[in-house]
Amino acid sequence: MDSFEINKVIAAILMVALLIIGIGKISDIVFHVEKPKTPGYVVEVEQVAISSASEVEKSEEIIDIAALMALGEISHGEKVFKKCAACHSIVKGGKNNIGPALYNVVGRKVGVVSDYKYSKALSGYDKEWTFEELNGYLIKPAKWIKGTKMAFAGLRKEKDRASVIKYLNQNSDNPLPLP
Repeated sequence: MDSFEINKVIAAILMVALLIIGIGKISDIVFHVEKPKTPGYVVEVEQVAISSASEVEKSEEIIDIAALMALGEISHGEKVFKKCAACHSIVKGGKNNIGPALYNVVGRKVGVVSDYKYSKALSGYDKEWTFEELNGYLIKPAKWIKGTKMAFAGLRKEKDRASVIKYLNQNSDNPLPLP
């Protein structure tokens, strides 16, 4: 193919593009539509004041923790916890791994294991690991506490979360009474 034929092909492509654009412009002129000054109907939206984004995420789903915990089984939690055991120890006196040791975690203040370096988000999170907090955190840690270093996808199934929480509660010197 010589340069003259290439020029013909490029010219044909440009002509088609200009033709399409030109037809569009001409049809806009011929079939001009003016927008009405008042809409046919008005959509009213109620505005709700929210103090922070984290409250929105946490308040989106109010759950009955007692009903959730009723779904869990300690033996099932032990099986599911194997996903966590790659980074966390659950035995009494166990050492910290990639994540902190989780013995006595239920009821403990967040980010207080002395020989573990927490992210700023967790060390500044001024709450305790209650059944509700653990449930929210285990759904998706990075969404529950923004800035956490824990790179875990989360546990989507309610039974899995409830079982792991029961298993964590059992692995304690003083297990908390279930709700």
